[in-house]
Amino acid sequence: MRVLAAMSGGVDSSVAAALLLEAGHDVVGVTLEQWSEHGGPGPGCCGAADGERARAVAGELGIPHRVIDLSGEFYEAVIEPFGLEYLAGRTPNPCIECNRRIRFGALLERIADLGCEALATGHHARVQTDDGKHRLRRGRDGGKDQSYVLYMLGQEQLGRVVLPIGEMTKKEVRARARSLGLSSAERPESQDICFVGCGDYRRFLSAHFPEALQPGPVVDGGGTVLGTHNGAAGFTVGQRRGLGVAVGEPLFVTQIDAASSTVVVGRRSNLLAAGCRLEKAAFVAGEPPDGLRVDVQVRYRSPAVPARLDRDPDGWRVLFDEGQSAVAPGQAAVLYRGDEVIGGGTIAGAVGL
Repeated sequence: MRVLAAMSGGVDSSVAAALLLEAGHDVVGVTLEQWSEHGGPGPGCCGAADGERARAVAGELGIPHRVIDLSGEFYEAVIEPFGLEYLAGRTPNPCIECNRRIRFGALLERIADLGCEALATGHHARVQTDDGKHRLRRGRDGGKDQSYVLYMLGQEQLGRVVLPIGEMTKKEVRARARSLGLSSAERPESQDICFVGCGDYRRFLSAHFPEALQPGPVVDGGGTVLGTHNGAAGFTVGQRRGLGVAVGEPLFVTQIDAASSTVVVGRRSNLLAAGCRLEKAAFVAGEPPDGLRVDVQVRYRSPAVPARLDRDPDGWRVLFDEGQSAVAPGQAAVLYRGDEVIGGGTIAGAVGL
């Protein structure tokens, strides 16, 4: 079939495109214009050089390459909510909204116009189809698994998505790229938020959402002022380092009151939550699972823990078998059974013990 391969110029998306070719598909490479390193719309989500790197790899593979300008959609769907979440005292995961609204939203809507039948990406995750039902599973390389940021994909989307490297480890991906002589084979991975680049996200907020960095007090659970800070957006629930206060024992951020720009700190025990409430919940099968026992992952790199999924008056909530710490509003709670993604949602708030 004719497949549109999203290419960033990195090794994962390069090898994904190469594997599609080896499988006999007709492949068209595409790179999105989303955001420039200078702070405005421009070529390449991670900088102008990405489009050139992707174009070079497409040339090495002998496939056509296109650039699609989604900078307006990206600002509205990712950048603006990123700032607004910090203004509300929450800690967003912009990769999830990018996947929801841009890569598997706006881009997937365009594949037919580009004469393609499916969209391929270099995510470390797997799509399996049994009896017409699509399942989303963790990538084979547990250390690189990206299923957490894809939990919102439903049946219609998964039916048009191909994830070619999901069965490979990162080591195997690089080895394949070397054997193919691809220029991306040794390109290092970016560990940063793509539109922030190598800079501190606080610097990005200061430039684009300065109101998110208003000074305020650091207080304990009883309201006693322990110090001051330069902006509540510089903190996240569960944070220990960089609090700017010292009282002779380890302290952690337990709450952020954005309205008063107040950061509340306490002991580790004050972080424990019995569960969390979900908003914007989505289920891969299109409906809640049979039975409500799940494993839940509340951070991108945190382990999944046993829990129960319950209906809440406003939607859904997750109750952990054992109290969990650092449950941060704005992050995602992703539901699993084994290595299969059931669904998930944005953490609206913690449920107290």
